Amino acid sequence: MAELRKRVVCAMSGGVDSSVAAALLVEAGYEVIGITMNIWPSAKTAEEAERFGGCCSLSATDDAKNVAYKLGIPHYTFDFREIFKQEVIENFVSEYKGGRTPNPCIRCNQFVKFQALRHKAMAIGADYIATGHYARIEFDDSRGRYLLKKGIDKSKDQSYVLYVLTQDQLAHTMFPVGHLSKQATRKKAAELGLAVAQKAESQEICFVPDKNYPKFVTEYTPGAEKPGPIYDEQGNVLGVHKGIIHYTIGQRKGLGISSPVPLYVVSIKEEEDAIIVGTKEDLGKTALLADGVNLISIRELIAPMPVAAKIRYKASESPAMISPEPEGRILVEFEHPQSAITPGQAVVFYDGEVVVGGGTIERSL
Repeated sequence: MAELRKRVVCAMSGGVDSSVAAALLVEAGYEVIGITMNIWPSAKTAEEAERFGGCCSLSATDDAKNVAYKLGIPHYTFDFREIFKQEVIENFVSEYKGGRTPNPCIRCNQFVKFQALRHKAMAIGADYIATGHYARIEFDDSRGRYLLKKGIDKSKDQSYVLYVLTQDQLAHTMFPVGHLSKQATRKKAAELGLAVAQKAESQEICFVPDKNYPKFVTEYTPGAEKPGPIYDEQGNVLGVHKGIIHYTIGQRKGLGISSPVPLYVVSIKEEEDAIIVGTKEDLGKTALLADGVNLISIRELIAPMPVAAKIRYKASESPAMISPEPEGRILVEFEHPQSAITPGQAVVFYDGEVVVGGGTIERSL
């Protein structure tokens, strides 16, 4: 009797990365099913996605269908609007209202792609799910653990937004383009005759395609804009802001106050609806506390450990020491001051190519 082929559900956004991921899986002999996730909470946001070319828009779904047809694989659209609304959009709005700056792509990976989609995939008998992320998964026999590693193309590495993956999820996930450069991915798409070979990348948060986050928050939650005081580090009132949803740590523009030296937002106090401003030097902090921690390369952190830590997606890694704190938190102490450590963003720890783990920045210290 012939051995049954492994079944893989490939998340297809209509972009070149997920399209080539599906193609590579077909070439490797897997039974591939293409899935596009419908996440748009309303007709209005879907229309905006079309206008700004957002991922998973109607045209993107058509691109995914066309690629699936070209590859000879079935394609379906799954409705994930409710879970996306609950776990991603509502968290995004709540965090902004609280003066924090969230990363919704991480929440989407955690609760939608690698949880809800995986559950659907398992329900239809799939052995794995696959995406077009630039990252790699390997099993380490000596540790008895799956490792998440950086993508080969360091300029496109997406391991930062994948630190939330559990051992069970890593065991049933594939990243087929993780060993390719972006250039090689486009070349492969062109060789296969895929129409998306030169398709531009979507850089915006998918459900806010015009990048106007305060507008989105106020439309979603009327009354979210509450003017409040602007203080300096000494507690002096320098002016009035138009609502903390308009500001993030490190911001300089839009403060509406005059000063002989450039001023930046150095902290936001939700309980007072206040923002604190200071100089560029005031932005530099040497430590932070992280919560919501997920560890990948180790089972638990029981003693201080040297790592390279990254405080935002586009930031450079910086030498740091991580130490365990009560209630599962982690203290991160940097060798050099880090500018604009932002509550709500992720801090991710690396040991060379390997992701040690990460968490959400609770506050700087």
